[in-house]
Amino acid sequence: MGTGKRNYSKELDALLQKIEQSGKRPTLLLHVCCAPCSSYVLEYLSHYFSIFVLYYNPNISPEAEYEKRRTELSKLLSAMPLENPVTLLPCEYEGEEFSAAARGLEREPEGGARCERCFRLRLKRAAQEAKRHGFDYFTTTLSISPLKNVELLNQIGEEIGKEIGVVHLPADFKKKEGYKRSIELSREYSLYRQNYCGCVFSKAQRDTIGKEG
Repeated sequence: MGTGKRNYSKELDALLQKIEQSGKRPTLLLHVCCAPCSSYVLEYLSHYFSIFVLYYNPNISPEAEYEKRRTELSKLLSAMPLENPVTLLPCEYEGEEFSAAARGLEREPEGGARCERCFRLRLKRAAQEAKRHGFDYFTTTLSISPLKNVELLNQIGEEIGKEIGVVHLPADFKKKEGYKRSIELSREYSLYRQNYCGCVFSKAQRDTIGKEG
């Protein structure tokens, strides 16, 4: 008999309960993709962790779009009242890293092998930064999207965490109406919500659908 899919949201709840009972506040490196997706996750997790935000997204293109999303993130962090301090870590744009990772997979559909390689690229940097700074956990906001493969994200995070030596925080942030709450917070803080993932391939797909519509 199969064990069925894991409930990453329940796993996180159990872990957060233990953290709260311990009376300690561990450190968390949170990889973020954009301000809207970050909003609910920060609201939810800032009660339990000292959060360090890593905006590492070499997939975003063009660079002007990358900077626009980073500016919105900084705006959110300045405006949003959070229970515990949140620190934005420095991170430069490295578009060539995504180009190298995506090479040979240009014709893959969205959600396929190219996206998996992109997830690995970003989660590996997150784990490396968490290890370098001595943080207790790392995770990503990506699971808040209804379009992202939650099982794959968590599997990659756990695999990389074991490889690098830092604990991956299990998550499915779209549960408990997390995605809906992110939309509400985006409206409240007037955040720019992009209509494509970020890479040239997702932008091309959006533009094609737009023309067909």
